[in-house]
Amino acid sequence: MNQLSTDFLNNGGENPDTLDRPDSQLDRAEFCGFLVETRKISQADADRAMRLYSDQAGQESLISLVIKLGLMSDKDLANTVSAYTRLPVIEKKEYPDELIESERVSLKFLKENKVLLIDEDEEHLVTAIADPFEQYVFDALDLITNKKIVVRIGILSEIEQALDSILSDTLAGKGKPDYSASTHAALLKDDVEQLKEMASEAPVIKRVNQILQKAVTSSASDIHIEPFENVLRVRFRIDGMLRDDDGPQSQDTAAIVSRIKIMANLNIAERRLPQDGRFKVRIHGDTIDLRVSTLPTLHGESVVLRLLRRNDVELDFAYLGIEEGLTKQILHVLDNPHGIILVTGPTGSGKTTTLYAALKHLNRPDRKIITVEDPVEYNIDGVNQIQVKADIGLTFANALRSIVRQDPDIIMIGEMRDQETAKIAVQSALTGHLVLSTIHTNDAVSSITRLLDMGVENFLIASTVNAIMAQRLVRKLCAKCKQPYRASDEEVSRLKLDHYFTGLDRTIYQAAGCEECGHTGYSGRSAIIELLLISPEIRKLISNNADAEEIYQTARKKGLRVMYEDGMRKVAEGITTIQEVLRITQEK
Repeated sequence: MNQLSTDFLNNGGENPDTLDRPDSQLDRAEFCGFLVETRKISQADADRAMRLYSDQAGQESLISLVIKLGLMSDKDLANTVSAYTRLPVIEKKEYPDELIESERVSLKFLKENKVLLIDEDEEHLVTAIADPFEQYVFDALDLITNKKIVVRIGILSEIEQALDSILSDTLAGKGKPDYSASTHAALLKDDVEQLKEMASEAPVIKRVNQILQKAVTSSASDIHIEPFENVLRVRFRIDGMLRDDDGPQSQDTAAIVSRIKIMANLNIAERRLPQDGRFKVRIHGDTIDLRVSTLPTLHGESVVLRLLRRNDVELDFAYLGIEEGLTKQILHVLDNPHGIILVTGPTGSGKTTTLYAALKHLNRPDRKIITVEDPVEYNIDGVNQIQVKADIGLTFANALRSIVRQDPDIIMIGEMRDQETAKIAVQSALTGHLVLSTIHTNDAVSSITRLLDMGVENFLIASTVNAIMAQRLVRKLCAKCKQPYRASDEEVSRLKLDHYFTGLDRTIYQAAGCEECGHTGYSGRSAIIELLLISPEIRKLISNNADAEEIYQTARKKGLRVMYEDGMRKVAEGITTIQEVLRITQEK
């Protein structure tokens, strides 16, 4: 027996002959009461879980139902089960390199009961199980193996992933031969005739739920489901970077895509044209909104899901990483009763979140705020939000025409994308409204050129635009594993870092990587900002049709700090790395 199992059996110094088994009198209803007492779930949720468990006559375990209902995360639930049963939790990192595949215990039995065989010796069999309330499982293992069963509480998703890995290896000929040919046939049954039937099968529903739960646990912003010739690739966008899902691969491309389309109320029969939809799920006790986009490709439909966590978003400039000095300037601009404030940057740079933070600051009982968005990403109490629906003629421009007749004080336009929208926005600003919007350009000064390209006259831009804020998102260093080092003289000179250090201290940090951050060295993101205030001098330049370079040079003399400089300030403060700032900016 290896050291891992020895530690299990020693059980923290207790007699190793003591069976680490759950009490045979464990009661599911009492456990639900424990969940309520410890404020993990509400009484109504506990009653709902027990009612569903009773209605389906125990076909699915209580633990699995609590997770599927989105009442708790599987990790939090495992820790709570451990506290209730006084059995320790075993995490994935504690699994041995090779899990046991016993010829006496079928893989089907393990899959059905969510049990892993961790280790064994002549007398003991160490197991990991998500649901210790299933007493018959231990009795069956005891009878089959004639060994004392040592039980550890496992995290359900990790147990399922390990079992799927064993199954995949066996099918690929890497593991031991199966004990029953019908076992795999039953587990991998794919003999279905219609997409809807396929999408309604338990394995497909389970795989989609696994993807959604893992994305939420990983704090992913997007899920990419991409079909290729022989495999369905799943990737998560975490902190702006795509990472492959290390879960089991699937060949059921059509079934999984159809399942998502059903959830989003899309037409599953239409696979030739792109479709958009949305749906809500409850995961880990929180309601998650998901925007769905499908696109036909060579090997099937590619699906992208955008996750919108309403409960997790902090609509606050400090939380977004905007320093105090810039925040004061932004708030001063927002206090203007009329004019246009633009936020610019590429897709995924946090523009909309910044606008919502501005709306939160502006939202007061004495002001009427109306937004027109595509789509509405977060609901804000006290703000009238309009969802664009181009298929019925409710475009940005049409919505704006109606908005101005609603006597608003503040208007937020999700995106200024065409001449008509831009001209209505300018007209609204001229008639005493404060207008907030986004625009797609690389930097703040380029937004002026973009407005001119849209057909807005230069004197109108000069009269209405108060400020333009360009932004990007940089990944923040993981606080647990970032490593300090002293910047070299060459780095300080080349990158002009001397402006950002105080005294002789030149300590900056580099990414290392640990389990907490998924071995990337980064966790979370922060905004780097370039705020162009439209001063009288710049208004005059715009009116005189000055080129972008002249406007930029004047703004620099007036104190404009570009995104590169804001990023290097964050490097000196230990928030991010030089490499991360250089990845998304270019020094002017």
